[in-house]
Parts: sequence; C-alpha cells; structure tokens
Amino acid sequence: QVRLVESGGALVQAGGSLRLSCVASGRISTYSMGWFRQSPGKEREFVAAIAWSGINTYNTDSVKGRFTVSRDNAKNTVYLQMNNLKPEDTAVYYCAATPSHIVVVAEAEYDYWGQGTQVTVSS
Repeated sequence: QVRLVESGGALVQAGGSLRLSCVASGRISTYSMGWFRQSPGKEREFVAAIAWSGINTYNTDSVKGRFTVSRDNAKNTVYLQMNNLKPEDTAVYYCAATPSHIVVVAEAEYDYWGQGTQVTVSS
C-alpha cells in the first residue's frame, strides 16, 4: 500500500510559477508516477508522468515547455514544476503511482492516488 500526499498548490497570477510535491509513504523507486488534474465540470485529465528511473518523462501537449516532472527516489518524492501558468491550468492536481518500469499515461492503470492540491491561476 502506498499513501500519497500532495502539497504546493496555491493562488498565483498568470505567468507565475509553482512547484507541486508528492510525498509517498513507501518506497516508490519501482513505481511510475503521474500527475493528473481536474477542473470544475470536467473529467480528470493526464498532465505528466515519469518512469521509475526518472529518465523517461511524458507531458501532455498543453503543458509542454511549461511543466516539468521530476523525482527524488531517495526522498520518495515526485515534483511538478509549473512555469508560465495560465488561467486554464486552474484545477485540483492529483499525484498517482503504479508499479511499473515504464512511463504510464492511462489513468486507469494507476493504483494509488493522493487527495489532490488546488491550483488557482488568476488572469
């Protein structure tokens, strides 16, 4: 069982930056980690994911060049650095984990989820 706790969400102006953190209760060195987000009235969507090694990552098109996912397995922590934030990035951001050595994009393949952290971007 892996417990995930996100932090770092806040209210920020458009063009600003935030770094989200996701701390796992157990070792996640063999897990693929992902970030998802859900805006009011919309379904949860994939944002970014990182393989267990930290070498392979994948971002959805809308955040490419702005968001960077990284991990520190020694700290059981995954990060999402978000730059040049836009109002459309406003959402609850969720961290997810699944035992896999490759990058996992599909929401249904993730076994563990955090409670989420709110990111609000004002125009």
